[in-house]
Amino acid sequence: MKIRRNGETLQRRSHQHSSRPEDERLPLGNTFAYGLQHVLTMYGGIIAVPLIIGQAAGLSSADIGILIAAALFMGGLATLLQTLGLPFFGSQLPLVQGVSFASVATMVAIVSGGGGLPAVFGAVIVSAAIGLLIAPVFSRIVRFFPPVVTGTVITTIGLTLMPVAANWAMGGNKTAEDYGSVSNIGLAAVTLVLVLLLSKVGSATISRLSILLAMVIGTLIAVAAGVADFSKVGEGPIVAFPTPFHLGAPTFEIAAIISMLIVVLVILTETMADILAVGEIVETKTDSKRIAAGLRADMASSLVAPVFGSFTQSAFAQNVGLVAVTKIKSRYVVAAGGVILVLLGLLPIMGRLIAAVPTAVLGGAGIVLFGTVAASGIRTLAKVEYKNNMNLIIVATSIGFGMLPIAAPTFYDAFPAWFGTIFHSGISSSALMAIALNLLFNHLKAGNSENSSVFAAGTGRVIREEDLRCLAEGDRYENGQLIDCNGNVVPVDPEAPKPAGTAGT
Repeated sequence: MKIRRNGETLQRRSHQHSSRPEDERLPLGNTFAYGLQHVLTMYGGIIAVPLIIGQAAGLSSADIGILIAAALFMGGLATLLQTLGLPFFGSQLPLVQGVSFASVATMVAIVSGGGGLPAVFGAVIVSAAIGLLIAPVFSRIVRFFPPVVTGTVITTIGLTLMPVAANWAMGGNKTAEDYGSVSNIGLAAVTLVLVLLLSKVGSATISRLSILLAMVIGTLIAVAAGVADFSKVGEGPIVAFPTPFHLGAPTFEIAAIISMLIVVLVILTETMADILAVGEIVETKTDSKRIAAGLRADMASSLVAPVFGSFTQSAFAQNVGLVAVTKIKSRYVVAAGGVILVLLGLLPIMGRLIAAVPTAVLGGAGIVLFGTVAASGIRTLAKVEYKNNMNLIIVATSIGFGMLPIAAPTFYDAFPAWFGTIFHSGISSSALMAIALNLLFNHLKAGNSENSSVFAAGTGRVIREEDLRCLAEGDRYENGQLIDCNGNVVPVDPEAPKPAGTAGT
């Protein structure tokens, strides 16, 4: 639009560039370097599922390799859809997608029950299609996710991932002779120290790449110590494209579909929690429309995944921690990681190279990553009002409920399979409890008293009015002493009488 003003022609330009933090564009080299860091963070997790399912199905090493390549390929495509987005699909947030752990137990049960991989593929296709239809319903409950809920879920995500970091630090393979050895834990400790030291370096670039650089240095140390094995990198094909239905056309069994549908509901819950978590970390708006687009991307990717020999897709919580640690909020960085995943799916030799990174190195980095997720949740919980309400009991109960299957993995073994599928995930357990308690105490307020929580009295600090009147403008408390506005220490009289009815200090 042109406007005449004082004889001058002004050109009004519409600014197409968004001011959202996640839309930041970095130099191409940095973008792919940070993207590779995301891939390294989740690589062990994304290949674990096809390894477990392939072994349960009795596949050959070559066919398991195909499952792994398909998982990488589909994870990359799903990540691109989630980060870059299409109309109605993709949250456009820095979320890495990959094969969901939530479905492992159910898929193993289907395979072991005689259905084999074709029944798994069929169940994933049908359940994902249903999930795609109901995704908008899930997005509309975002108003039931205030900070008391999101902070609880984010904290639980970090806490539930710590056993993963511990397992990695011990070597990853519980049947190995060196599992939990001093060498493995020592290597993890060295990697952890490297992350901390590199984070302290004055260079912002080095600090942001601290996880990746620590992994590289940790791997080089492992090579020098003779505990890293790269001998199998050259074995197998260099290039391979996932062949549609290479491992069999899908079959459709009612029982398998029902059990997988329960898993899809869990995945929708976890992905929504991850979308809200990364939105909190990035400090951007996550409304119901955006959440619905993210859930649709999740389900659309899961719907297509069986065609190439992969399984249900979901957001990876550990990469949410990486966003928090590096403070790299750009979705294009994660999209670059998606491109790398696609290439790894087409170049198995590159996948084998990254797979050779010692698991203990991943464990050292994982301690920082997963701990940061929990810390982000605690920061969110610090914004919650705890006075004269039940928010503290909501947080306490929900986190405790989420920790049950982590502290006691067999806790739900005696329950029906569908119940165990839902509540064996600490994340979904905590999320469901937090949502239910928030509804009970903060939305259905009938019967609530003014001081409804027995913990209310302990949620805040108070000072007597007569003590407050003794203070002057500029007084401060330092190193256990009260300093007045002129810098003099105010003496404390231990013999001064206390007001009636008080005890302690």
